[in-house]
Amino acid sequence: MEISLIGILGAVLAIGLRVSGVMLFAPFFANVAIPPRVKIVLVIAITAALYPVFSQRLQIGPPEQWPLLIGREMLIGVGIGLATSAVFEGARVGGQVLSVQMGYSLVNILDPNTEVESTVVALFHETIAMFIFLALRVHHWILRAIANSFSYLPPSTATIGPLFTRTLLHEGAAILEVGIQLAAPVLAATLLIDLLLGLLGKASPQMPLMLLGPAVKSMLGVMVLAATLSFWPGLFERYFSQSIAYTEQVLRLAH
Repeated sequence: MEISLIGILGAVLAIGLRVSGVMLFAPFFANVAIPPRVKIVLVIAITAALYPVFSQRLQIGPPEQWPLLIGREMLIGVGIGLATSAVFEGARVGGQVLSVQMGYSLVNILDPNTEVESTVVALFHETIAMFIFLALRVHHWILRAIANSFSYLPPSTATIGPLFTRTLLHEGAAILEVGIQLAAPVLAATLLIDLLLGLLGKASPQMPLMLLGPAVKSMLGVMVLAATLSFWPGLFERYFSQSIAYTEQVLRLAH
């Protein structure tokens, strides 16, 4: 009876810690607008749903190995959450770049999620990304990724090798890739305006380009950004799919 109780506690601990790590960093679940009590209830509910399915497959070591188990499972959950957060970080990077190009870099708003000041364009990118995230039900994808992770990466089996580290760094580089791709149309348009204004300044030095340039870049940037919004759902669907695929690839490499 004692051995059975230890096995039950170990399985609940392993599942609960992995789920908790996801809840701390995954988009939507980690939102500060969700009360901590709700998050705790959600962790308990998900753990209770996963326990009957995976408890018999989990090989939990003796209690003296549980401190290492706690660290590993928490890191795995955090990794799953951060993988999808990389898309939002990329959207924020793209917004920061466009804020400089469009002349909005001095207009900052307190981001309620991170509780730090962010530019209006970056916050706009994050808001649209969250709407698309919820519309595509990516939070359901994350829950499926948690459940699948117990199949190909059971507790106490994680190892870190060179290929695992390389894949993890590649996933981190995807933040810059997402940001540049989202900012590319507006960035190209504003750079073209800079070039044209430079040529006009050479041709007509008396033109007030210092006053005209920021207004033109701002209006053109807003129009191009509005025109490209229709392509964002397809782009973000691909980004979120890739983030989940990268997560599963990293976890498989860690086995």
